[in-house]
Amino acid sequence: MNHIAMIAAIALPSVAILSCNSIARESAPVALVVSGTQNLNQVDLQAGAAGCATSLGTVLISVRLLQNQNDPTHPVNNNFNDVKLDRYQVTYLRTDGGKLVPPTFVRSTAQVIGATSAPQSLSDFLAFETNAFNLAPFAALLPQNGGRDPETGLSFVKMDIILTVFGETLAGERVQGSARFPVNFCFNCGGCF
Repeated sequence: MNHIAMIAAIALPSVAILSCNSIARESAPVALVVSGTQNLNQVDLQAGAAGCATSLGTVLISVRLLQNQNDPTHPVNNNFNDVKLDRYQVTYLRTDGGKLVPPTFVRSTAQVIGATSAPQSLSDFLAFETNAFNLAPFAALLPQNGGRDPETGLSFVKMDIILTVFGETLAGERVQGSARFPVNFCFNCGGCF
C-alpha cells in the first residue's frame, strides 16, 4: 500500500506539470486560410520561353473565425483575433516518383490580416530561391546535362510547391495555413502556361 501511495505522489504532480505546457493550450479561435490562384501549371526552363514572364500565381490569405461572433447580447471585440504574419516557408514534394527537390527556405514577412476583413494578397511571396533552376533536379533537364531526370528517366519534373504561412493572433495564439501549387517543369516544351 505504501508503494502505491509513493507512486501516486510522484505521478500526479508529474502529470499536472506536463499538462501545463504551451502545447496543451487550446487552439486559436481563428483559422488562417491560405489559398492560391495559379497562373502557371507548366514552367519551361528554356531562356526566353513563351509565357514565362508571368508570376506563378497569387496567394490570398484570410482569417476565419471558428466561433459565431454575431451574438448582439454579448458583443465581442475581434481585434485580438487579427493575425500578424511573421514568416512563410516554401517546401517541395515530388509527385513524379523522384526524390530530389530544391532546398526548403523560410522568408520573413510583416502583414496584419483582420479577422473580419476581406482576403489579402501575400505580396512578397517567392516560390524559388535565386539560382534554383541551375541546381538539381532542374539542371538535369538541360540539354547539356542529358535532358532527363536521372531518378525517373522523364524529360520533366512534377512537384507540388507547398507554401506554409505562420503568424499569431494579436492575443498571442500561433496560427498557420498552407496551400499547394502543382507544377510541371521541362526544357523546350512549348513555353509556360
